[in-house]
Amino acid sequence: MKRRFLSVLLAGVLAVSMLAGCGGGSDDAAETTTETTDAAETEDAAEDADAADTEAGGGLVGVSMPTQDLQRWNQDGSNMKAELEAAGYTVELQYASNDIATQVSQIETMITNGCELLVIASIDGDSLGTVLAQAKEQGIPVIAYDRLIMNSDAVTYYATFDNYLVGQTQGQYIVDALDLDNAEGPFNLEIVTGDPGDNNVNYFFGGAMDVLQPYIDEGKLVVPSGQMTKEEVATANWATETAQSRFENILSSYYADGTQLDVVLASNDSTALGVANALAANYTGEYPILTGQDCDIANVKNIVDGKQSMSVFKDTRTLASQVVKMVEAVMQGGEAEVNDTETYDNGTGVIPSYLCEPVIVDASNYQELLIDSGYYTEADLQ
Repeated sequence: MKRRFLSVLLAGVLAVSMLAGCGGGSDDAAETTTETTDAAETEDAAEDADAADTEAGGGLVGVSMPTQDLQRWNQDGSNMKAELEAAGYTVELQYASNDIATQVSQIETMITNGCELLVIASIDGDSLGTVLAQAKEQGIPVIAYDRLIMNSDAVTYYATFDNYLVGQTQGQYIVDALDLDNAEGPFNLEIVTGDPGDNNVNYFFGGAMDVLQPYIDEGKLVVPSGQMTKEEVATANWATETAQSRFENILSSYYADGTQLDVVLASNDSTALGVANALAANYTGEYPILTGQDCDIANVKNIVDGKQSMSVFKDTRTLASQVVKMVEAVMQGGEAEVNDTETYDNGTGVIPSYLCEPVIVDASNYQELLIDSGYYTEADLQ
């Protein structure tokens, strides 16, 4: 009997509670709870969708390259576009024909078109401050590609090969090829570097000269033309024709009497090609050691034919892959991987950088490094 009474009493209490739950005040509370739950579910769904989009890539990335006149920039641009698209991004790729105003205009258009991140290989590292200020105002990150953009605080990261090491590698190749530590010399040297507006020239030239200067000071290396400063040996726009014209003048002025030219330090392949062309037309002595960089097809053919000694290989696939990783990290709101936080000061501070390592290509290993790796085909070098 007691149990039955307690059961009836409990049922009554529950019934009263349920009736109370149907009152007006409780309706508002229930409604609020339902709305809050729906909003939370909607927000969670949106966040899940955004996360899925982010994981799969997505977003518009602007890629600005300086020119299509040099083979390496075509490879850089196409590799970058392919890798970014494979990661799920839409890519706006533009080449600026080595014209600063064109590059500025193209970057402005990228900003207007809604690019969420910019990858820029600048023509002149000092000429993008105004347009990049616009990017910074709109919160668009900027990755400087291969060439450091100077005097702009809009640069978020820098991705390149170790360009000082490139110069050192060229210098050390000359030291080893001439056996400068043991040979008496003197050996005749001439120097050709690149565009004075390209900040990389400072590293290519500086790295090589840091290696070679002690031998110049010792007298084992001499420069008959006397042209040794960065300004004297520069080549506007890295142009092959400009390098060829200058070197033809050097040959006619200092080597026409049969003086032996032993070595030419050329900072890249477009300038090395100009030197090789000048030598072919105007020089009858023993062929000199000739350095280069980029492994352009014409230069690799010259290496195979014995007209160029080496080229520093900077595999653009490696750099493109690293930049894609940096893009993904930034687009997901994180920080990109870097391996240098000390070297590259653009005038507003040190830019966090990722440096890929270059390697030497010569007649002994071009097959393995360039053809077997798929960078070129046998047909490319015919």
